[in-house]
Amino acid sequence: MKKIILLILMFLLSILTLSENKKTNQSKAISKNVKVEIYFIRHGKTMFNTTNQVQGWSDTPLTNVGIEQAKQAGKGLSEIKFVKAYSSDLGRAINTARLILANNSEKKKPEIIELIGLREWGYGGYEGRDDNDLWIPLYKEVNVKFEKDWSTWDEFTSKMDDKAIADAIAKNDSTKTAETYDQILIRSKAAMDQIIEEATAIGGGKVLVVSHGSEIPTILEMYAPDEYNGEAIGNVSLSILEYQNGKFTLKTIGNLDYLK
Repeated sequence: MKKIILLILMFLLSILTLSENKKTNQSKAISKNVKVEIYFIRHGKTMFNTTNQVQGWSDTPLTNVGIEQAKQAGKGLSEIKFVKAYSSDLGRAINTARLILANNSEKKKPEIIELIGLREWGYGGYEGRDDNDLWIPLYKEVNVKFEKDWSTWDEFTSKMDDKAIADAIAKNDSTKTAETYDQILIRSKAAMDQIIEEATAIGGGKVLVVSHGSEIPTILEMYAPDEYNGEAIGNVSLSILEYQNGKFTLKTIGNLDYLK
């Protein structure tokens, strides 16, 4: 009798093991094939954006214009069902994300997850100073005139890439507290790893990420180097990065046509 019971138990255990293996294999297959679309939005216009002051880890509030921009972004994306939402831990990005989701038509909206890795570049001793102090020396290095309306940005970035820019800022910073490019990459990759892992775990979908004017290009350059060519990222502009089967594809860069 004991032998029969033991055989039955072994049979049941083998069935459970096969079932668990099947679930694991199915989970791996689903994880491999899921598609994640990351909607990168730069925050709305802030006080320092308006007064042409350097703004990295320092934080100033959205202006009335910036608030309206964020609301328009929300309306433009109102029909998008976001499965996850992320923001840098800086107030201007968090408030932009809140306004976007507040204008979304979905009843069930994701909570905003704040990630330090999505912060703007840290400009060290240049924080809060006039843009001229930071950018004119860099533009001179490549014989391009700096314009406060950023009209010569594309020409500048065609001659100096993100790594050269960040490392030059860190070198020129008298306080030696500005981030190097490698430091920016490490935290940015950690944030992206978390976003992809968490979105993939729930079956993929569309993900909202609100970040900054230098940080978003860093991520696009990191994951789609053959598709991103240094284009400027304006306030509340939309860039979409798609992830599937371990590959990233840049679908949209700095788009403002979606605004309502």
